[in-house]
Amino acid sequence: MGKYGTIARLHARLEKKEISCTELTKAYLGAIGKENGGLNAYVKVTPEIALDTAAKVDAKLAAGESLSPLEGIPMTLKDNISTKGVETTCCSRMLRGYVPVYDATVWKALKAQNAVLLGKTNMDEFAMGSSCETSCFGGAKNPRDRSRVAGGSSGGAAAAVSAGLAAYALGSDTGGSIRQPASFCGVVGFKPTYGAVSRYGLIAYASSFDQIGPIAPSVEDAAFVYDAISAYDSMDSTCSGSREPVCSALGNGVRGKRIGVAKDFFDGVRPDVAKALADAADVFRALGAQIVEFSLPPVKYCVPVYYILACAEASSNLGRYDGIRYGYRTEHYADRNDMVCKTRSEGFGAEVKRRILLGTYVLSAGYYDAYYKKAQSLRGAIVRSFDAAFRKCDVILAPTVPTTAFPEHYAAKDPVETYLTDICTVPANIAGLPGISVPCGRGGDGMPVGMQLIGPKFSEAALLCAANQYELAARETATGATGTGVGL
Repeated sequence: MGKYGTIARLHARLEKKEISCTELTKAYLGAIGKENGGLNAYVKVTPEIALDTAAKVDAKLAAGESLSPLEGIPMTLKDNISTKGVETTCCSRMLRGYVPVYDATVWKALKAQNAVLLGKTNMDEFAMGSSCETSCFGGAKNPRDRSRVAGGSSGGAAAAVSAGLAAYALGSDTGGSIRQPASFCGVVGFKPTYGAVSRYGLIAYASSFDQIGPIAPSVEDAAFVYDAISAYDSMDSTCSGSREPVCSALGNGVRGKRIGVAKDFFDGVRPDVAKALADAADVFRALGAQIVEFSLPPVKYCVPVYYILACAEASSNLGRYDGIRYGYRTEHYADRNDMVCKTRSEGFGAEVKRRILLGTYVLSAGYYDAYYKKAQSLRGAIVRSFDAAFRKCDVILAPTVPTTAFPEHYAAKDPVETYLTDICTVPANIAGLPGISVPCGRGGDGMPVGMQLIGPKFSEAALLCAANQYELAARETATGATGTGVGL
């Protein structure tokens, strides 16, 4: 249940005064100082902010006041979540030196609970990638095997949690960017329903797909964080907040629940990964759940639909980065148009430029109907197919990724092949559904395998309950890392 205990255990130790929040924070900061040079999980560490918050928590404890569940717990944020007064770069040269003047809603909520911010974590540039290697700071490494990637785009967040350099992290998920790195690093990654968590202050990649969620050592920890950040926010017109608290539902059983297995999710999945998923299904059977097999043919269209629509939205969202108002600006230019052209050419990395060009192409005259309009129509068909599937089952079980973590530099050799690894995660984003990745054993190479559970919209309580019951029964959690982490 996590290398150094769960959030609940750390909370209990703080309240019992077995350890002070300052001691706990210094232990994490010490581990970051020792391990981050090799992992590159953090791109910015904030010791002053962390220790100042820790002192406030210790003052509350000294006064005999009780703590909220996340109060005093050291954590981290992906570097596309706005933090007032702290540089937020999206790991892009384009935003080096950019310091937001406001906090993202999710960070504002956690800050109000005296969450201890250790720093900002590495990511693929503007969240575009599946390996974390498009970061202008260099990629984060996988704590389970440093010759492999941590995954993307929230690779630094997953690496930090897996290595014990944070108790939990917040990431963002546009097409699997929380769940895929969680799978690769052997931790839990949870993408809530679109609209359950505010996106205000999240620097956008694709606005109709993006969702903020937790990466944590256990399902219970993810539930604690979700309850803290899933409130209605008037600053985000798409945010309705959570329907109900989820922590109280974690102890419910799954007996009689229908766990759906769609064969379409398993096309092209590596045999050792498929075996781990079959074993996970057996665990649910042993818990009294019913396994329901069916087909979900539209899954095969999800990758092209996702990349057409997400890149189209990205081409619009990233149009604001022109060097005129903030961010990087080229030094030498002839006129305004030349300045904007050179700024974007120099400021954006190759993968971001590739996706902007793709998005601009599918929105252009003559191609809009053939690509963008058709993709939107297929998105509707995919949504309807999931609606029909959830009349047959309560939760869908699928791989998170068809493989385990791939070697460094693999993504650069074959970008299209790397895009195809998103086949199991993008459907939930296309349909706006909640999805969670839970470790479910290891592949033939010894690397973690992730089981993904997908539920109907706003079924977070039932989804997290099923994941928690599996985790407890399987006793296979993210407990190892190559780093020494925090000694408490």
